[in-house]
Amino acid sequence: MSSASGLSFKLHPLVIVNVSDHYTRRKAQLYGSLSTAKPPRVIGCLLGVQSGRNVEIFNSFELKYLETEEGLTLDREFLNTKHEQYKKVFPSYDILGWYSTGIDVQETDMNIHKALMDINESPVYMMLNPTINHAQKDFPITIYESELHVIDGVPSLIFVRSEYMIETVEAERISVDHVAHITPAGGTSAATQLAAHLTGVHSAIKMLNSRLKVLHHLLLTTAKGEVPFEHSLLRQIASLIRRLPAIESPRFQDDFLTEYNDILLMGYLASITKGTSTNNELVEKFNIAYDKQGRRGGRAPFV
Repeated sequence: MSSASGLSFKLHPLVIVNVSDHYTRRKAQLYGSLSTAKPPRVIGCLLGVQSGRNVEIFNSFELKYLETEEGLTLDREFLNTKHEQYKKVFPSYDILGWYSTGIDVQETDMNIHKALMDINESPVYMMLNPTINHAQKDFPITIYESELHVIDGVPSLIFVRSEYMIETVEAERISVDHVAHITPAGGTSAATQLAAHLTGVHSAIKMLNSRLKVLHHLLLTTAKGEVPFEHSLLRQIASLIRRLPAIESPRFQDDFLTEYNDILLMGYLASITKGTSTNNELVEKFNIAYDKQGRRGGRAPFV
């Protein structure tokens, strides 16, 4: 059922990134990245601005909840604290609704929806489907509104779907483009070189794997007598196999660990250098702003 409220919803990419990151971190903490267990459910609040019929969702933050026999119960103290913190940074943003992850709306969702009506009398519900469906080309996101309908003579709140559009500003477009590409600290040219290098390594490994499969199939068919023995080829394969124990020698392990530690040290030093540079820029900007504020206030020169 579609909504008849006439509201126009605009969703910013930061919200999608926040919800996806929240779900990924929660899943990794509970089950690990390779687990096939039932995925966890995450819940949070949506922040934005409503101007007339236009609703623009800019940001979001996580919520804590407790699972009871009656359903999910929100941690109101945590909600109020986070709301106050975001109000200090984004005074124009209001709580527009909430989000969760899942395949479809659950029965307990309306209880959470009603619990937020004391903050917003008509909250918005956004659901993100974390399952991967390669055939689906649209975003796995659905936005719901609540409407009062009379069902069997009893007035009840139900969820109805609403249309939305993705809205971005210049800073978000730059950030999304940065995340979509492999961009190390070296810049765009370094990113292109790294991507080309990784593509070449992947192609080489793929080709090596396919050729090893051909040799393995040849040895199996030769052992079964389906292919006649070719002694020159078998000698080459035996020579290749005899090289494998050299990789497991203590000398190789020592050299490998030395190079590995050197690379880690270089990455660590690069991170320290980058952090120091960022701190220097922050100190310079703070000094400039402090000097301007002092001149604006008519501070007497120090003698």
